[in-house]
Amino acid sequence: MASARSTAKPSARERLLSAADELFYAEGVQSVGIDRVIEHAGVAKASLYNTFGGKEQLVRAYLDTRHAGTVDRITRAVAEYDTPCEQMLAVFESQGRQFDRPDFRGCAFIRAGAEASPGGLVQEAADSFRGWMRELFTRLAAEAGAADPDALGHQLHILYDGAGISALMDHDSDVAAASRAAATALIAAATGAAAEA
Repeated sequence: MASARSTAKPSARERLLSAADELFYAEGVQSVGIDRVIEHAGVAKASLYNTFGGKEQLVRAYLDTRHAGTVDRITRAVAEYDTPCEQMLAVFESQGRQFDRPDFRGCAFIRAGAEASPGGLVQEAADSFRGWMRELFTRLAAEAGAADPDALGHQLHILYDGAGISALMDHDSDVAAASRAAATALIAAATGAAAEA
């Protein structure tokens, strides 16, 4: 006998977030109107306003969900390796696996942040994710013995951003190998140790 949980219809919140994730990521947060999200989710308009308050709050919740998923994916990839140098490269390996996905549309945070009003909830969500990425790289750089962990963290973050943009704009998943090679060189130069090639 199937459990009630397995046959239960997703909540309005879950359906709205799923619709927002699909539509906002594929088409952009500004080009997708709230009515399309509501229709795609199959909920009443009141459900959106009662659950999130408005579009900006829904976009923030969509980005928060993306943040949690990306943190989980990268954290698992990093945990597969023992040394900080390998762990920094694991971030690029994890990113590179996304480039081959048929639904890859670049970094959701860069895309949404570029469309956001300064100081709003969407910009806060984008800044939060970018802060997490920079802190991860900087912490691993310090653990690897980089002479200037902040500089290496910044460089790796720029490389991570650039790789994602290049993979999207050039439709070239091979950028993953190039970004990993560049990261290897940066790490080796900053730590005085050979990173795993």
